[in-house]
Amino acid sequence: MTTTEAAPPPESDRPAADTASATPEPVDENIWLEEIYGEEQLAWVREQNARTEELLEDAEYTALEGSILEVLDSTDRIAMVGKHGDWYYNFWKDRDNPKGLWRRTSWDSYRSGAPEWDVLLDVDALSAAEGQEWVFHGANFLRPAAGEPHRLALLALSPDGGDANRYREFDVESRHFVDPAAGGFDLPTAKGNASWLDADTLLVSSTAEGLPATTSSYARTGVRLRRGETLATAERLFEIPEDHMMALVAHDSTPGFERTFAVDWISFFERTTSVLRGGRWVQLDVPVDVNLSAHRDWLLFRPQKDWTVGAATHPAGSLLAAPFEDFLAGSREPSVLFAPDAHTSLQSWSWTRDFLLLNLLRDVSSEIRVLDPQVPGTDTAWASTVLDACPPLHDVNAYAVDDEDNASGSDDDTDDDGTDGVGPVADQEAPGAGNDFWLVATGFTTPSTLTRGTLKRAARGGVDSTHEVIRTSPSFFNEDAYEVQQHFAVSKDGTRVPYFQVASRDLVLDGQNPTQLSGYGGFEISRTPAYSGAVGRAWLERRTRETAGHEGDAPPTRGGVYVVANIRGGGEYGPAWHRAALQEKRHRAYEDFAAVAADLISRGVTSRERLGCVGGSNGGLLVGNMLTAYPELFGAVSCGVPLLDMRRYSKLSAGYSWIAEYGDPDVPEQWDFIKTFSPYHLLRDGVDYPETFIWTATSDDRVGPVQARKMAARMQAMGIPNVWFHEALEGGHAGASDNRQAAALQSRSQHFLWRALAGRGA
Repeated sequence: MTTTEAAPPPESDRPAADTASATPEPVDENIWLEEIYGEEQLAWVREQNARTEELLEDAEYTALEGSILEVLDSTDRIAMVGKHGDWYYNFWKDRDNPKGLWRRTSWDSYRSGAPEWDVLLDVDALSAAEGQEWVFHGANFLRPAAGEPHRLALLALSPDGGDANRYREFDVESRHFVDPAAGGFDLPTAKGNASWLDADTLLVSSTAEGLPATTSSYARTGVRLRRGETLATAERLFEIPEDHMMALVAHDSTPGFERTFAVDWISFFERTTSVLRGGRWVQLDVPVDVNLSAHRDWLLFRPQKDWTVGAATHPAGSLLAAPFEDFLAGSREPSVLFAPDAHTSLQSWSWTRDFLLLNLLRDVSSEIRVLDPQVPGTDTAWASTVLDACPPLHDVNAYAVDDEDNASGSDDDTDDDGTDGVGPVADQEAPGAGNDFWLVATGFTTPSTLTRGTLKRAARGGVDSTHEVIRTSPSFFNEDAYEVQQHFAVSKDGTRVPYFQVASRDLVLDGQNPTQLSGYGGFEISRTPAYSGAVGRAWLERRTRETAGHEGDAPPTRGGVYVVANIRGGGEYGPAWHRAALQEKRHRAYEDFAAVAADLISRGVTSRERLGCVGGSNGGLLVGNMLTAYPELFGAVSCGVPLLDMRRYSKLSAGYSWIAEYGDPDVPEQWDFIKTFSPYHLLRDGVDYPETFIWTATSDDRVGPVQARKMAARMQAMGIPNVWFHEALEGGHAGASDNRQAAALQSRSQHFLWRALAGRGA
């Protein structure tokens, strides 16, 4: 357990639904569209798709799709790798391999810049041979015996890009799946997870073969599956109530610290964690809203609400540590590793062999700190050193290469690579890489860079870092022509809301710039600066047409402005920023986004006719509320894989698992506030709505396509003009399972917005 992302916050005071007094459902004339694969329903989808494609897929669209596909298929992209033993593994898609190649190389080869890849699995060839459109979702290796290579892995393969996976045992040396007839593991497609307990045993959470599912559609049980057994006959180790979200069982095989865990995800933000001791589960004694992370000797805690332990109260978003065994024995004196302030939040953390890397945001710009558990700190329990690697208005993340790679076999600070830990990364296959880290840096106008570094205690105190750039992404547009600015809008309640603006350096503030505003605002997910060749080509560099009829010279053409809003509900300022927009406070997220839109207009960047917004999933709910509650601010809305029917969302796909975020519509008191941000129920006659494009995927088993279908159908039936709908037949919640589908999806959304906002001239 080397890297743990900060999990989203808890909601522990949710009342249980009383079915006897459940809220009656409004009349829904489109409920027939909820049958996802019905013949009549898919005929409606195909008719809508044809209508939208006829509108959008013109010559400009074709050129745009080709340009975006060129970015996605570029062979100069960074091939990100993960280290297992002596090998560096990568999954790669391009024009010739649309479904992808799982492959590996040595460190010397990777570092050379022209790696010789050893292809382990060709997913396109597998799909053709088996007649199934497989989508690769990752590999989980069995830890080998000491001195042996990593050989066996469980591969997660989705038949349609959805969240349900089939887990199959694969031998990387023979490059073949292990035959189930010979005892190879092959788990039926289902939602869940699988973890190696030992070479002949898995820990599995699944809904396949009759194993029970929660109301949220996830696994209720964890089982121990031995070779030759079926899931139906496997020993059940752990079970949770049906109305809880998900059960998870997993094994930490770190030598000397082997532990088996079970997690009861009560809701999206609440959980209990237990460790198996002496044949019984021992629950770790922390509130359900405190997230836990175990690493060797240490147990880390990140409270989602203020947590009082003894005489000390630790604010939400802190990071605390305690020796694992001491805490299990009853000690309750955690050490403070990080405490948030009004500008700084913890986003994630990662252990190297001897150090802890903290990835922070300070006003949505990255900061990285290195903590040393062996050296006492001043402001925090462990000595902290800021890593000098984060330019302003950039996103930079550090994480360990392989915290268990300690070729010297000792716990001292000396690596056996000949550099004594202070030189550049060794030319060899990185022996003793336990204190090495990857650094990934990106910005709106800065192509991503991959750096590898090494940490070592400095003689003068603190931690030194040496590093070298390994890869830099290619440039896909003229970044020097654009400027990134950060602004703050003032929301309805006076809160300052940051947003990023990317625009031409010669931007004219006359209200006539086509502007795309993007946001999310949910689940403590942060929107940070990121390079996108697709956005650069499809929006920033695209030019308006000259407008005829002006006196004198025609106005010059201009490109688009791209804006990302960091609204409440997200994690940019930690748990408090998220909780400020939970449930009955949801409107704060929408007020924040509207405030950013109004600020762009008041500053002269754009106008209602030139301003569009785009969002997906929870972001689709966000822009759905812009459509229904703030139509006067926007000229166009692109709404993807969205939640929109908030009366029935908890009964559709995995929607029940999000009650902690939005509230329970079956509880009358909660429906009273939920209905005020349910776009499907807020449509009104006589409103001048923005042009609207709603897009989704048939195979999305997380949000599902039906809310998008129903919203489009209702808007069209109301006679609202310029309402368009498109549904990809595969691709899952991402809406695309390969680069070609991703290029088509992005092109449709971008082309729709450009036609709506810039097609009238500027």
